Amino acid sequence: MTERMMRHFPSLLGWVLTAGLVLGAPAPLQAQSAGGFAPAITVNGLAITGYEIAQRARFMELLGATGDVRKLAEEALIEDRLQRWKAQSLGVAISADAVTRGMAEFAARANMSSEDFVKALAGAGVEAQTYRDFVTSGMIWREVVKAVYGGGRVQISDAEIDRVLSVEAPPGTEPEPPQVLLSEIVIRIFPGREAETMAQARKAAAAKTEAEFAAFAKDLSSAKSAPQGGRLDWMPVTALPPEVRQTVQNLTPGRTSGPIETPNSVSVFYLRGFDEGAPLTAQTRALGYATLVLGATGAPETAALLARAEADAQRCDDLYSVARALPPERLERVEAARAGQIPADIAQILPRMDIGETRVLSRGGSDVLLMLCERGRAVNAAVGETGPSRSATRDRLLNARVSALADGLLAQLKADAVIVRK
Repeated sequence: MTERMMRHFPSLLGWVLTAGLVLGAPAPLQAQSAGGFAPAITVNGLAITGYEIAQRARFMELLGATGDVRKLAEEALIEDRLQRWKAQSLGVAISADAVTRGMAEFAARANMSSEDFVKALAGAGVEAQTYRDFVTSGMIWREVVKAVYGGGRVQISDAEIDRVLSVEAPPGTEPEPPQVLLSEIVIRIFPGREAETMAQARKAAAAKTEAEFAAFAKDLSSAKSAPQGGRLDWMPVTALPPEVRQTVQNLTPGRTSGPIETPNSVSVFYLRGFDEGAPLTAQTRALGYATLVLGATGAPETAALLARAEADAQRCDDLYSVARALPPERLERVEAARAGQIPADIAQILPRMDIGETRVLSRGGSDVLLMLCERGRAVNAAVGETGPSRSATRDRLLNARVSALADGLLAQLKADAVIVRK
């Protein structure tokens, strides 16, 4: 639970957490009796006290948890103990300095320093140790997952990436939500400097290019992404808060939003790319292909070049080696061509080909080798529109697979654990 909860709070959404801290400020929780510090649950001999459960429940409420929060807190703490137990068995440990940095990074998601974040938590009834334990468990589990599944133990094949980028959604399935590629500027508001902060945000909102926006981000933003010019990775538009989501969906790639006021900050966004996420259609599909002029039909040299291409070229990139000694104009690579942009003879067969598959066409007495390089979503580069890259897709698949393996490992630990409720 700890690691999964932390994954759901990117820096872009930190102001939501800040709002929760500002709005909820009951008196600090107190152990109702000496029994509050007695073990309420043991996990493989590791104790969880009633006070810890109450503290974690309050902390989770501040993070937006709903429903039976106490039960959720119990399950989260049980998972924490299992994660630490596994870490001990692997010899995995986290230094105090690393935990301190982790606390600062988490607080930065709310555009706050670690000290201010701890003070805000105290005002809402949560002790600093509860926050430290929460961050520590998440960091330990990440190290456990690295130890078990890192070092190249999990691989994503090119074929898997091809399927993600090319396969249409089966009939009756829900399409994935649109993905957005954003840059952010988050400017923290200090008391008495509201007008100054808003003026800075308006100046950033006037940025006309990504480079100009990135310069403002490095200079003004308090978000963790500032050193990277505010650049964030692809994310589902549904992960954004409603106010941000509506603003972003009204943007076109290459455009900057106006300032968006939040409880303790003001934010500005630059849309670098947008992927609809809907099934590919004839209008939205883009095909990349390559053609290699083999030579005169029936000539021995043509047959020899074809044989070499079939033996040595598994993907379009391999054709460059095959054609290394030929005039450059005999090999043509076409990237992301839309319907209507592909020659008729190629358009008849290309959509039915697999990536890496080849066909031989006859053109004016010559044989031409055709290979499908990739399928993807058609984009309008003229307005700066982009789609997910192969590297981004590989990272997304790798993260999803490791996350699934980690969840499976935690489930197995829980199934094998001795859990006793007092």
